Amino acid sequence: YKLSVSPEMDIMEYCRKEWRGNTPVAKKMRKGYEAVAQKFASIRRIRGDNYCAFRATLFQALSQATQLPRWLQSEDFTMLPENLLSKYDWIKQWQLKQKPGKKMGEISDEIKEYLILLRKKWKSISEIKDPLEKQEACDKLFKNEEEEYSLYEALKFLMLNTAIELYNADKSGRRVPVFSWLLFARDTSSNPCQLMHNHLNHIGHSGGLEQVEMFLLAYALQYTIQVYRLYKYSTDEFITLYPNDPEEDWPVVTLITEDDRHYNIPVRMCQETML
Repeated sequence: YKLSVSPEMDIMEYCRKEWRGNTPVAKKMRKGYEAVAQKFASIRRIRGDNYCAFRATLFQALSQATQLPRWLQSEDFTMLPENLLSKYDWIKQWQLKQKPGKKMGEISDEIKEYLILLRKKWKSISEIKDPLEKQEACDKLFKNEEEEYSLYEALKFLMLNTAIELYNADKSGRRVPVFSWLLFARDTSSNPCQLMHNHLNHIGHSGGLEQVEMFLLAYALQYTIQVYRLYKYSTDEFITLYPNDPEEDWPVVTLITEDDRHYNIPVRMCQETML
């Protein structure tokens, strides 16, 4: 049995265990972890399958949630699968986790269930006032594999919806963020249909999130994802924001990566940085 989110551990202790040698890489990683330790006391390891970017982001968002985001409150939120399907027939080829080849009629209902679950969990966790209780509720949710993976399916579908909105906005001459051009400039995702086939359908199965898809996830959640990219220590990409020009009212979650593939989370802000 694998824990999705391991218990917390002192950041520098973790770093010493992982990066013992005297190679240039090990030295750089240690410096990176030292910088993170100025702000955060502990680290929690995230289970390393192809969902780790989702897992780290969602865990952080839920553990600090104090209210339901606006987009989760909207009446037609759970109607998304039906509404999109009525316009885009190709969404029938959406692949559910471990259920390839399902008929889309059922897929629409399933995705609706996932979206309802996301709203329900977010609401119940955000209403918990006591920080310890909130943490326990998050830990419990991320020990329930069935629910956990259902939430990732919901996130993927929200990313598809956001991609469609951005693509249509650009086509009709409205301003879109720069990452949206990059997303659709790839040979493998020149439109939302290709993005679904070649990327979103594979996330969690044969691949994780690429850099440009981290932007898409941030936009879908309306959260700023701040990432300490340790291998970029001492460059101006050491702390990267997705998106890099975030809306001011978006909450911020913080992740750590050593290689842009696997993500862990820093926890327990040091007292002085909180003041």
